Amino acid sequence: MYGRRNGGTVVLGGGRASARRWPALRRLPVPPPSYLRPCLDLPLDPLPLAIELMEHDSTTGHEAGVVDHVADRLMAEGWTVERIPVSPGRDVIHATASPSPTVTLSTHLDTVPPYLPPRLDGDRLSGRGACDAKGIAASMWCAATRLREAAFPVALLFVVGEETTHDGAHAANLVPNASRVLINGEPTESTLALGTKGALRLVLRCEGRAAHSAYPELGHSATSDLVRLLAELDSLKLPSDPLLGDTTVNIGQLAGGVADNVVAPWAEARLMIRLVSPAEEVLAMVREWVGDRATVEEGNSVPPVRLQALSGFPTSVAAYATDIPVLANWGTPYLFGPGSINVAHTMNEYVRVAELRSAVDAYERLAVAALDRETGR
Repeated sequence: MYGRRNGGTVVLGGGRASARRWPALRRLPVPPPSYLRPCLDLPLDPLPLAIELMEHDSTTGHEAGVVDHVADRLMAEGWTVERIPVSPGRDVIHATASPSPTVTLSTHLDTVPPYLPPRLDGDRLSGRGACDAKGIAASMWCAATRLREAAFPVALLFVVGEETTHDGAHAANLVPNASRVLINGEPTESTLALGTKGALRLVLRCEGRAAHSAYPELGHSATSDLVRLLAELDSLKLPSDPLLGDTTVNIGQLAGGVADNVVAPWAEARLMIRLVSPAEEVLAMVREWVGDRATVEEGNSVPPVRLQALSGFPTSVAAYATDIPVLANWGTPYLFGPGSINVAHTMNEYVRVAELRSAVDAYERLAVAALDRETGR
């Protein structure tokens, strides 16, 4: 063991070390806001920290404010913070407490639109990022603080861009590190995911010929071509997997035409395909199905992933993609997080406060168990 709790005391081997109570917060030039004061006493509470993070609108591409805040807060708490550049104003935060940490807790600070401010109703914390994934970041942060007290070799990695191109994870994966275990955070209803589907973004484009809509025979409607093409999607035979399930396709966005009195000269559909097999296989199937009826533009993709179980943790399978395939240089991956993906990306995103708090203990146990397995303890 790397340390265990005995009441309010951290036990290291046979000796005792008094708990560190966020001393960095007390060194701040002004008192922390009232909603942060519960965090001053151990065990750390992720709720006020989650609210603090959720008060920043960090829709993908606009994460600079929350990144600056997190970096400043971590440094004030005594963490060594490395900012990994991604694009102007957008950095990945890598926080360490020892020279070569071997377990990394990681999730993302960006969110989907629209921004929804935090709201606390009883045991439910609602708002954008509540479960995907600022609440998770708060639980990880508290768990890492406890682990640091026990001299456990832990690091935090908070990325940007997960909801779109995974550019933050790509940047982080280029940075040398000593991590042997990566615990990634996404809402899995507090289970360990045994696998995740991959993702492939495609754009289908149809070309037409403009004409006055009163004389459609003089033109060719690209929107009509696209509608007929998309109507066949449900009958398209795509791969299935015993663990991960079926390949699914979402028609996320449609666009086309120039005016309602003009025969549409162009039309396009943006698709998100959830993969259970290699992207190249599915892309070839789509191209064969489309033929010469449209062009197929390939976008970003991440492969499906199979993950490991650990004794004492219930398991599940995730139908979504994560940063895990992109963070291949950060150690053996695990996926765990409080909250449900069923409410992520919705106007009713929320997480139960009790689950958020339970996740702190779960991340501690998971970090120790995963490193023990990695080192053969």
